Amino acid sequence: MAQFKSPADLARTRQRIISRRARKRFIAINASGTCGLAYGSDQVFQAFVAEIERQGLTEQVGVRATGCLGFCENSPIAIIFPEEISYFRVKPSDVPEIVSKTLAGKKLVNRLLYKDGNGKKIVREGEIPFYKHQSRIVFGNNRLIDPKSIDDYIALGGYSALSKALFEMSPEEVVETVKRANLRGRGGGGFPTGKKWETTRNAPGEIKFVIVNADEGDPGAYMDRSLLEGNPHSVLEGLIIGAYAIGSHEGYVYVRQEYPLAVENLFIALNQAREYGLLGKNIIGSGFNFDVAIHRGAGAFVSGESSALMTAIEGRVGEPRPKYIRTAVSGIRERPSNLNNVETWATVPLIISKGADWFTSIGTAESKGTKIFSLVGKVNNTGLVEVPMGMTLREIIYDIGGGIRQGKKFKAVQTGGPSGGCLPESLIDIPVDFDELTKVGSMMGSGGMIVMDEDDCMVDVARYFLTFLAEESCGKCIPCREGIRQMLHILIRICDGQGQTGDIELLEELSEVIQDASLCALGTTAPNPVLSTIRNFRDEYEEHVKERRCPSGVCKALISYYIQPERCQACLLCLRECPVGAITGGKNLVHVIDQDKCTKCGTCLEVCPPRFAAVLILSGEPVPAAPPQGTKVERTKGTQQ
Repeated sequence: MAQFKSPADLARTRQRIISRRARKRFIAINASGTCGLAYGSDQVFQAFVAEIERQGLTEQVGVRATGCLGFCENSPIAIIFPEEISYFRVKPSDVPEIVSKTLAGKKLVNRLLYKDGNGKKIVREGEIPFYKHQSRIVFGNNRLIDPKSIDDYIALGGYSALSKALFEMSPEEVVETVKRANLRGRGGGGFPTGKKWETTRNAPGEIKFVIVNADEGDPGAYMDRSLLEGNPHSVLEGLIIGAYAIGSHEGYVYVRQEYPLAVENLFIALNQAREYGLLGKNIIGSGFNFDVAIHRGAGAFVSGESSALMTAIEGRVGEPRPKYIRTAVSGIRERPSNLNNVETWATVPLIISKGADWFTSIGTAESKGTKIFSLVGKVNNTGLVEVPMGMTLREIIYDIGGGIRQGKKFKAVQTGGPSGGCLPESLIDIPVDFDELTKVGSMMGSGGMIVMDEDDCMVDVARYFLTFLAEESCGKCIPCREGIRQMLHILIRICDGQGQTGDIELLEELSEVIQDASLCALGTTAPNPVLSTIRNFRDEYEEHVKERRCPSGVCKALISYYIQPERCQACLLCLRECPVGAITGGKNLVHVIDQDKCTKCGTCLEVCPPRFAAVLILSGEPVPAAPPQGTKVERTKGTQQ
């Protein structure tokens, strides 16, 4: 592999790759991402390779193992280009038919096509509602790239932005372009990226560092992991451009230990870039020197905070430190250090290639471009979605997400990870951007978006997130360490039916202290789930405290399961499945739950046939007296056993 000595070398290589692949169809399988591998996509990939060879189509068809394609729950996914024919939940046994019918015969395998909510089959990826309403300018190339092949990235124009920056722009012009684009950090804070770059560039000292923050710790969030797994060169190219603009010659990728596939693909990308002369000394013959090291984090949530992350890179415990001087001026080993997250770095090459005006044409007045979200929870279509800033929550949840599962009622959406806020139905039409979410007590965060329905208890939701934050607090400062734990004790007490008058107000008071006095953003944002649920669902808190009732039937201490004698058909299902033997009865006899033995696991409710609907959840009301032992069932029409 010859090193590039000039932009012309890069351009010639790109043209050679494109010419070699001209007039050749290819099929992409999500076999290089964690989600695809979990569903067996690698086996599907191997089946395609073998079958295409067996049918003598290797000269006409290529097979590409890509990273995550977003619609993870439908994996394994196979997309045939250039037609964009999409097959979902493909099994190795389906491959011979796909190859013979679609690749060789241009016919469809209808049973593998996507079906919308009305049962209509959709052929092309771009017409599927989940994809149709997105703007995948950053994440979209995942479907076109084998992350282990630098040639795939170069063929799509990869590293042309770097070449442009090095040979057509001064460092100051690069910084100015990013500033004019108003790119804001995608890691949560939303701080203007160009302004941060300028601060580090102007900071005194010759040695400066640039860092990729891939310490993605939010529960259920995996945007950064999927970008690193599926398109590591986009992140690397952005990092090199940033290093050139700032005047740095040494960079780090801080990635959590739990991301082994991302680390593997990143190591491959770094080595390939060095072999091509895109990393190391005299990059593309420009005279600019820069190299990157990978630091594997221990998995602490707090290490995503900038000063804690840099402390960990230095080899010490990843704890935050007071920012009397910002890390942009005094970071790693007290040197100026610029930190951006994975998605931010991956956006930079697009801005340099297409210009600041193109980027500012997308989004809202103060939040430009797109954002990748992890859309999960009680929504029909889960996965990674990339949308322009300003799209409403309703559009994301209903147009892309396909609405709430089982036709249930939407209740809330939590944005911004464990430190974000829970927004009710009354706010579902707000535009999603940095400022609008902050105004209503939530935050953009790194992009987590958890949808909840009528069956979710908002007090229990706040307890869940505070449990996570209490465990992840580093303990360095007392307001965060003790304050979060005391708030959690109160929430547990409320969920256990031991709430006291004044508990809600005490939670609000503690929140104010923690927000004002905590050392880092983990503490200052930790009360958000509690404050937002109190603000938007205060009636639920009051029902828990005053009436000892959980209206959603979630908090075990406040509920009881009861079998309605008039509806019980003695089918024996609940009796057999109860894990603790709390149900008595028999054939033709009404079943009864022993309340002293019941652990409230909910198995009886789950197994009771919907046509009987005999099991009730009671909350805040006494359990009716059980019928006399040996009471026979009253058969309803059509239920004879």
